[in-house]
Amino acid sequence: MTHPTATDEDAVLADIAGLLTALLEDEYGLDDVEIGMATTFNRDLELESIDLVTLAGLLEDKYGRQVNFAEFLAGMEFDEIIDLTVGRLVEYVVHSLKAAEAG
Repeated sequence: MTHPTATDEDAVLADIAGLLTALLEDEYGLDDVEIGMATTFNRDLELESIDLVTLAGLLEDKYGRQVNFAEFLAGMEFDEIIDLTVGRLVEYVVHSLKAAEAG
């Protein structure tokens, strides 16, 4: 856990963009993808379900168990997952970290 108190959206966006960039570079050789709050996992990044599993592990490594990506996705309908944006994930991470800090 590098930033256990990184509860500001810009810091979390930078963290997640870094994780996604590394994932895309490792899996697909893409290293020039711009990632912002409106970036979608499906249309823009073309991530597959296995990539989301990998991302879940990376998020847990980064933030610990208080950020449960699988649980986050489990609460969504299929079309919500298809339309999922980086911004929505950032908001979830920020909310989860703040909740963990509040205890």
